[in-house]
Amino acid sequence: MPYVRIEITDGATDEQKLQIYEETTEMLVRILGKNPEYTFIVIEEVDNKNWGHKGTSVAKIREAEAAAKAAAAPLTAVA
Repeated sequence: MPYVRIEITDGATDEQKLQIYEETTEMLVRILGKNPEYTFIVIEEVDNKNWGHKGTSVAKIREAEAAAKAAAAPLTAVA
């Protein structure tokens, strides 16, 4: 009876989660011959502020990436 727990930062859509359930189950069936009837997948979403990476939070990293992207965007003339 496989039990798979996947932790991700928040923001995945319901469609993306369904794809994770489907493809993870298919992988266990294909590689290990597991019965999908007894295969369980749990997705745990962690708030970006509670997930650390590179010495800071993912929330701060994403804020910095968004600011850099906005700064790099071409300015459009307003008529």
